[in-house]
Amino acid sequence: MTNPATTARLAGRREWTAFTVLLLPLLLVAMDVSVLYFAVPAITRELDPSASQQLWIFDSYAFALAGLLITMGSLGDRIGRRKLLLIGAAAFGLASVAAAYATSADMLIAARVLLGIGGATLMPSTLALVRNLFQDDAQRGKAIAIWSGAMTGGIALGSVLSGVMLNHFHWGSVFLINVPAMLLLLVLVPVLVPEFKDPAPGRFDLLSVPLSTAAVLPVVYGLKEIAAEGFTPFRLGCLAIGGAFGWLFVLRQRSRPDAMIGRALFRGRGFGAGIALNAVAAFAMMGSAYYTTQYLQSVLGMGTLTAALWSLAPSLFIGAAAPAGAALARRIGRTPVIAGGFVLAAAGFVLMALTGSDSLWLLLTAAGVLAAGIVTVMSLVSDMALAAAPAEKAGSAASLLETGQEFGGALGMALLGSLGTAVYRADLAGTDPAVRETLGGAVAAAGRLGGEAGEHLLTLAREAFVHGMQYAAWGGAALLLGAALLTPVLLRGPAQNAPADAEPVATPPVPAR
Repeated sequence: MTNPATTARLAGRREWTAFTVLLLPLLLVAMDVSVLYFAVPAITRELDPSASQQLWIFDSYAFALAGLLITMGSLGDRIGRRKLLLIGAAAFGLASVAAAYATSADMLIAARVLLGIGGATLMPSTLALVRNLFQDDAQRGKAIAIWSGAMTGGIALGSVLSGVMLNHFHWGSVFLINVPAMLLLLVLVPVLVPEFKDPAPGRFDLLSVPLSTAAVLPVVYGLKEIAAEGFTPFRLGCLAIGGAFGWLFVLRQRSRPDAMIGRALFRGRGFGAGIALNAVAAFAMMGSAYYTTQYLQSVLGMGTLTAALWSLAPSLFIGAAAPAGAALARRIGRTPVIAGGFVLAAAGFVLMALTGSDSLWLLLTAAGVLAAGIVTVMSLVSDMALAAAPAEKAGSAASLLETGQEFGGALGMALLGSLGTAVYRADLAGTDPAVRETLGGAVAAAGRLGGEAGEHLLTLAREAFVHGMQYAAWGGAALLLGAALLTPVLLRGPAQNAPADAEPVATPPVPAR
């Protein structure tokens, strides 16, 4: 059955034009995750950061973004999603200028934190506005499919664009490219995008802000450090601290009528399942990316820009997968397509497990197949979760989806990375500790040795890395097949079997200009 309330209003040219404008901040926030990959040598020469400062130049953006998503999603519901988007765009543009002209490492880190805060306002605002702009199920599914593909493609595009810019301009240019896009956003959004907000939001719970941040940041930090350096008591302690604050945050949300994350969100059938499945998809995406980037550079010996250009090849699969998945879901229902997406992604992991030490095209095919399956899953479960949430809480719903995605991605890098690292180190038992630590360390050691001894060491290290990647890929495939089997259980009921039935009965709030 089709709910007439969900099909009565079709989006027209104005809504689709507004949606195109909303893709701008999404692309820029996604690109800023990877935009510094090529700029590090130039930044090091000019700002002379310490090893710790260099790490924070990269990570401060991601941590600020992850830690404030829940807060900003709830704030957008209260003050208006368009208003928060405009505030975030202005902050993002100003922080980009500050980063571009940073005169010290500390100044650049501070600017990156501000960029993360701006990004945290932009991400849930754009997805929530898409939910409000498109009331028809088919149109909304198509829009979110495009949104998901743009977000995934933006991360790959960021590294390539930064490489091209740095061939011609100062390293600050990788930040300055944000400014004209944000100015365009500030001009067009008030004209094209209507305002949406919760008509009765209640008081803003200030204490929940530090609780939510303290729940997210230690876990994301611990998982990232485990992925990079392995397990230690301190990193496990970070996970425990984050879990404790998460428990306190949940207790507070359950006890307050004006909670930042209201229980009404989870009453929608499919909302909680959508967050969980989206996190599993992010687990697979980031876990596989951990290996593909290293394979291209350290196993095949590509330069950074060349590797980044090759990494764009899987985008061909991504561009077609999400819209095709949305169209197929309209015909046969979401559940079989989501399960099929997990199976397709598992097939990508199997291809990765069959990749040898000199198998560029097999690796790219594996990455493309995996990405096609994952983007299909992510677009459909995002649409399902947003449709199941009350429209006045779309900002909070979007922020939870994206926070779950951050957790899933960090966990994928940590667990699959640790599995591969364990195999790598076992294969190189008896060699120098620097060689066993990472493949990058082995490449450096081989360069110092030189000659046949260096070549032999490099071959052993590359084979050990590929062996570890193969084990991690089999582990990823098993997880995704498990997710495919679990999908029909989590998505039982008509609300998840056909998109037309997934929309909540309540109509969206009337837009205010």
